[in-house]
Amino acid sequence: MPLRFTLRQLEYFVAVGEAGSIAKAAEQVNVSPPSISASIAQLEAEFGVQLFVRKHSHALALTAGGRLFLKEAARLLNDADALHDIAGDIAEKVRGPLAIGCLLTFAQIVLPALRRKFEDAYPDVRVRQFERNQGQLFEMLQRGEIDAALTYDLELSQDMTFEPLMQLPAYVMLPAAHRLAGRAGITPEELVDEPMVLLDLPYSREYFLSAFQPKGLRPKIVERTGDIAVMRSMVANGFGYGIANMRPLNTMSPDGKLLVFVPLLGDLRPLTMGIALPNAEHRTLTVQAFIDHCRSFVVEQGVFGTERIVK
Repeated sequence: MPLRFTLRQLEYFVAVGEAGSIAKAAEQVNVSPPSISASIAQLEAEFGVQLFVRKHSHALALTAGGRLFLKEAARLLNDADALHDIAGDIAEKVRGPLAIGCLLTFAQIVLPALRRKFEDAYPDVRVRQFERNQGQLFEMLQRGEIDAALTYDLELSQDMTFEPLMQLPAYVMLPAAHRLAGRAGITPEELVDEPMVLLDLPYSREYFLSAFQPKGLRPKIVERTGDIAVMRSMVANGFGYGIANMRPLNTMSPDGKLLVFVPLLGDLRPLTMGIALPNAEHRTLTVQAFIDHCRSFVVEQGVFGTERIVK
């Protein structure tokens, strides 16, 4: 008998299996929870197996059979995506699924506008986006969960290819009333006794601290946060200075206070923003179209107003 299920139902099942919650999965795939519940019920009825057991607080746990089913469903979806890629290449058409990761420190500034223009240009592409820190992006690339990642050239591994887009120097972020806010540039020596709000993310923290370490300096870290928006608000409210490789066009903090961005002097190298991809002999038309789109986007629109385009 032919099986009466769809790849879409499998996609919803995999999303719930990975998220552990119908509500979380609904947010990821942008579908209502009742639609996902109905799809899972249809799968269970079609195959005659129970895939989930309900836990407290509406959470779901996979049954033993459900775990095996999840593994095979994910493999089947990956095979279906590969067929899309092959069909697109044969037809010389940009189409099919595209999973994009983006470094969470600049995702809010870069990703929405870039994705909107890409989807307008290529309506047959189904984009899924993931905002993660650097370590998580690398793990997702290595597991094949994303096709490409917009990120910095920090700690790239040999099994990755990096397509550079722009160079971003480091800036000292200060409240507008700070005594150093009017300077043309600030050295690490001038900051060492000032309180610092550190952006505490994998790889990023080591990069920022490397501005001080070669000189034998230790910054006075008073606060740490993994959220760039929280750091901006803490700096604006006088908790300390911050260091970031971006000077956004809007220099207001999230709570509406003025920030000043002064170039950090010294030997700290600029970071290069670009696209990290797994090494592969064959690059699909869709992935290449996204890379080309990113290059055009940074040339035509820019991002932070101070970047240097890498050609």
